Amino acid sequence: MPRTIRLAHSPDSDDAFMFYALAEGKVDTEGLKYVHELQDIETLNQRALRGELDVTAVSIHAYAYLTQQYALLPHGASFGDGYGPRLVARTQMDHADVRGKRVAVPGPLTTAYLTLKLYEPNFTAVNTRFDEIEDAVVRGDVDLGLLIHEGQLTYAARGLHLVADMGEWWRRETGLPLPLGGNVVNKALDSATIAAVSRHLRASIAYSLGHRKPALDYAMQYARGLDRPLADAFVGMYVNDWTLDYGERGREAVRSLLRCGVERGIIPHAVTVEFVE
Repeated sequence: MPRTIRLAHSPDSDDAFMFYALAEGKVDTEGLKYVHELQDIETLNQRALRGELDVTAVSIHAYAYLTQQYALLPHGASFGDGYGPRLVARTQMDHADVRGKRVAVPGPLTTAYLTLKLYEPNFTAVNTRFDEIEDAVVRGDVDLGLLIHEGQLTYAARGLHLVADMGEWWRRETGLPLPLGGNVVNKALDSATIAAVSRHLRASIAYSLGHRKPALDYAMQYARGLDRPLADAFVGMYVNDWTLDYGERGREAVRSLLRCGVERGIIPHAVTVEFVE
């Protein structure tokens, strides 16, 4: 198997934990060389739309627009099992208060945005880089903010109030975990290379779960101010058994979320979900 594989993911602690073994040479990559590229998830969504990457993390929402060129790998998903992106405000609000408000969101292709549209379709989205959303809410630039990544654990320390947890709401509505992100592989790669990439990614996740301390040591450089116990908690939220394999329930969660997006007119076309087996 030839070639260098361009592997892209977000610069946050859970993705760093997941890819630690690949980045640090702990996995036998069978001759493949992985070059890691780190960018925020909405940037990766947009780059995947242009077909620029071999393997990349993407939002499950974005995958709805990528099915011609990319397939979902069975490993590397981030699920919120009763928790997920958190909608916060400077003052206490309920669901009805969200209608018509200005909400800072981490990008129109993020699953956070899709889920918020399912929860409350009537709001004005203000696209904001994910790590600037808390500040935008605190300053009063927007009425509410939709937090992903570590912000889900730090908002209370900034004096912000939880309005709704999208993963909790989704599980109440459907009984399913919320599939936030996954890893996709470019279908232009040959089948042997795709199979190898799938093996290597699973091996990296399994290695990190089995060697938690060094993997967390590595991930701490991307923890954006979280202390180690909080970083460990955050990693545990999004790198777990779901990450090793979606399983049938996880696959159904992906199909259900995208189907709801289509039925509500948020996604303009039917989506056929393709997993690498």
